[in-house]
Amino acid sequence: MSKNPLMITSDLARAARALTQVSAKVIARSAGLDKQQVRDFEKGNAPLTPEQNEQLRRALGQFGVVFIEDDDHGGYGVRRKFNATKVRRLETWEGEGGPAYEDDI
Repeated sequence: MSKNPLMITSDLARAARALTQVSAKVIARSAGLDKQQVRDFEKGNAPLTPEQNEQLRRALGQFGVVFIEDDDHGGYGVRRKFNATKVRRLETWEGEGGPAYEDDI
């Protein structure tokens, strides 16, 4: 793995957001960007500064995306951080204990 984080391209950002199934508004808020900045970047109409690119990459990572760098085995890409089995385990773990109610104490 390289020491410098992968600078994501517009197509990677678009693919990553599609995988997360999260709106541009939510991703933008998490990245400290404007929703229109995210949309324009995804369409290739406006660049992001290196700092903004890093913020977007981190925000997408918080929603479960892993960016794959170009290597000898294949090109760059994006995938989910957790496989289906891990997601089911996490959902089960988060759902344990039943619904939260106010305490009467």
